[in-house]
Amino acid sequence: MSKKKILAVDDEPNLTHSLRRTLTATGKYEVREENSGACAYKSALEFQPDIIILDVMMPGIGGGAIAEKIQDNDNLKHIPIVFLTGILEQQEVESTGSNISCHTFLAKPVNPDDLITCIEKKLGK
Repeated sequence: MSKKKILAVDDEPNLTHSLRRTLTATGKYEVREENSGACAYKSALEFQPDIIILDVMMPGIGGGAIAEKIQDNDNLKHIPIVFLTGILEQQEVESTGSNISCHTFLAKPVNPDDLITCIEKKLGK
């Protein structure tokens, strides 16, 4: 079985490193880290991930604008996006249905088991 490719985008390198370690430890995923919103689109084009984990609030270009750009590209628009946000707490996430612009989102700090469950659901496992 080939590993699914995940692009983890967040302006906090500690968070993307943690996500990479957690997800690669499962043996199921190859993870590329991106810590610049401005570079996230280019990384998505080059890496062609199966799913993108994307921070909502980043300096410069935010997650919403990155998601729009990805969805406007015919080669990328099929890629599911899961937003990470520190704006809402987990209780708010659960009460609002866990969607931003039709994308699933998880509250920071993200529980590793919840993240893996979310990824597997999005990838149809």
